[in-house]
Amino acid sequence: MLIVMHKEATQQDLDAVIKRIEDHGWEAKPIPGGERIAIGVLRNKGPVDPALFLDLPGVRDVIPVSKPYKLVSREMHSNDTVITLGQGKDAVEIGSQNLVLMAGPCAVESENQALEIAHAVKEAGAKLFRGGAFKPRSSPYSFQGLGKKGLEILARVREETGLFIITEATDHEVCDIVEEYTDIIQIGTRNMQNYRLLRRAGQAKKPVLLKRGMWATMDEFLMAAEYIMSEGNDKVLLCERGIRTFTRHSRNTLDVNAIPYMRKESHLPIVVDPSHAAGRRDQVIPLARAVAAMGVDGLLIEVHTQPEKALSDGPQSLYPRQFHELVAGLKDMNINL
Repeated sequence: MLIVMHKEATQQDLDAVIKRIEDHGWEAKPIPGGERIAIGVLRNKGPVDPALFLDLPGVRDVIPVSKPYKLVSREMHSNDTVITLGQGKDAVEIGSQNLVLMAGPCAVESENQALEIAHAVKEAGAKLFRGGAFKPRSSPYSFQGLGKKGLEILARVREETGLFIITEATDHEVCDIVEEYTDIIQIGTRNMQNYRLLRRAGQAKKPVLLKRGMWATMDEFLMAAEYIMSEGNDKVLLCERGIRTFTRHSRNTLDVNAIPYMRKESHLPIVVDPSHAAGRRDQVIPLARAVAAMGVDGLLIEVHTQPEKALSDGPQSLYPRQFHELVAGLKDMNINL
């Protein structure tokens, strides 16, 4: 349920509504808007009688919220959420009018490798550097990442290039150290329903990029985002990265239908990872251009200077020159970067 206040409502009016909500054992979630404040009612086990609030001073309307993902839903929060990294002229806004590019290798392999790629993607127009320090892999014998050393390298990349950092937390135990080093915490596809990790990410002070599970429905995906937001972190980005289907011509199938659906259902920024959707280099640029034309808020692109020698996901990584070509093509499409 959403309780909409009059524009002239006082703090005392707001406090009275919040008290009545809490007196019933529910949670109150104030939601500032452009002209007026609304208050969401959370953790109620069943329908809430609107008459409980309509008699309170300052209450304009009481609106039922039909979606199970209340905080994620556009019913609860009609304005698009904008997530800001940094301050001043160097600040980056995700969810505004610009397409934000996040680029880098699948895994951090060495300081020299990370810095070389970081300088290349920044020159092309990237605002964030992506690189895994902890890598959940299908095979226990595959490269699992450099761990804390990888995070220290990412800190060096930020210091030298000014790029913001996005990297994955693979479980709740490493989330503390990842939060310390990164600007955006990534939750990978295999952990979309790791509820302990989602709750920990919801307690973080950093934004969280949540990747859709490779077999997840949209309702399951949005409910996973709700787990994060229910713990107090409202800075969540939704990332479509392809789902498993019967196809063999690509690693996954990029669900472009999900993009307008998410835009209609949720106020959260939308990011697309065409690299993991394709699994092969020749499909990444066409997919990136397609979703950019659909108005997504960010692209997560894998780039490597020597993908043939990459320790993780080399076949889907663009060469730096190809990343430059992608950016040039986006500008030709009049995409704001």
